Amino acid sequence: MDKEKKQRVKAELLSWGKTLAFALGLALAFNNFIVVNASIPSGSMETTVNTGDRVMCSRMAYLNSDPERFDIIVFRNHNGDDPKHLFKRVIGLPGELLEIREGKVYIDGAEEPLRDDFVSGDPIGYYGPCVIPENCYFVMGDNRNSSYDSRYWPDPFVPRENILGKAVFTYYPNVHLLEDIE
Repeated sequence: MDKEKKQRVKAELLSWGKTLAFALGLALAFNNFIVVNASIPSGSMETTVNTGDRVMCSRMAYLNSDPERFDIIVFRNHNGDDPKHLFKRVIGLPGELLEIREGKVYIDGAEEPLRDDFVSGDPIGYYGPCVIPENCYFVMGDNRNSSYDSRYWPDPFVPRENILGKAVFTYYPNVHLLEDIE
């Protein structure tokens, strides 16, 4: 191989290397700053999302706003060594008084419980009353009777800094939007 041909091959390999490095850097930035791509680790959110579903979550959703009631969030586990990301629905907001009676959630002493038509089965149980600390959230799974969530954790409140994003849609094995509940 002559010198000129070697230089062309070297230039071509360098060009490909730059392209691959740029693509890898872009993918890492996208995954670390824009989205969370995760798998549902348990059945606590069934039938909204199922164990093993792949979910795309927006890290940008809470850049200029806070989580709202009924958002499905992904967050770092703050109650143990388990490195998996957890998915739950935001039920209680900072500063609210929350109580669960006969499986129904009551906020700030309201006579009517929160709507729960997205909940799988007939929820049971009691909890509280408790006041949710500032910058913290009370979360529960949609499969309430089979969900290990704020009601059972040693530290029941998810700190705002542990929230990675808002679940937007599943893309495997089926594609569907996780619609906002009003």
